[in-house]
Amino acid sequence: MQVSVRELKNNLSKYLKLVGQGEPVVVTSHRTPVARLLPVPEIENGGLRQLLRFDWIHWNGKKPRGGTVCPEIRGKTLAESVLEERG
Repeated sequence: MQVSVRELKNNLSKYLKLVGQGEPVVVTSHRTPVARLLPVPEIENGGLRQLLRFDWIHWNGKKPRGGTVCPEIRGKTLAESVLEERG
C-alpha cells in the first residue's frame, strides 16, 4: 500500500493500525517513495519468559515501581571515595 506524506499525517492512526496488522505501508513524497512502515517483529525475550515460568514471579506488563526498602550502605560511599581521591 502507498500513501502520501499528507495522507499519512491526516490519518496516522489508521495507517499505524494497518501496519500493526501486518500490512506494510510505503510513504511517498511527490509520488517518490521515501519511507516504508513495517510491523515490528515479535521480540524473542527468552530471559523474561524463563522468569515468568516461576509461579512466585508475577508481572502485570507495566513499568516496575522499584523497591520499597533502601539498601544499607556499609563503608564509604562512591562519592566519598571520589572526593578522597581528589583531595
